[in-house]
Amino acid sequence: MKGQGLLQRIGFAWAGIRYAVRHEKSFRTHLLAVVFVAGAIYWLRPPGVWQAMLWIAVALVLAAELFNSALEAVLDALHPDAADFVRNAKDCAAAAVLVLSLAALAVFVLMLVSLQ
Repeated sequence: MKGQGLLQRIGFAWAGIRYAVRHEKSFRTHLLAVVFVAGAIYWLRPPGVWQAMLWIAVALVLAAELFNSALEAVLDALHPDAADFVRNAKDCAAAAVLVLSLAALAVFVLMLVSLQ
């Protein structure tokens, strides 16, 4: 919403995260991966650059999942009937999450290899 204060805008963002946690199974699955990554970072103690790359990758995956959820909600509300363009848009959004998830996994594997 335009013209809102910073704290109110942050509140809107937290409401979106709470919604995703409650209603989006994929978001909860990615949060489980965040716990795994945090544990791996704590246990392995990789150099800071690897930690930064992992946290950026994690943030990108979570953000993509939130965008995907938002797009699906809007498309379902505006066009509840099955339509090819709706399916294609949803598939593309899901593909974006998959691409970023695979990239995050690649960063994690590369970090493990570099620590050997």
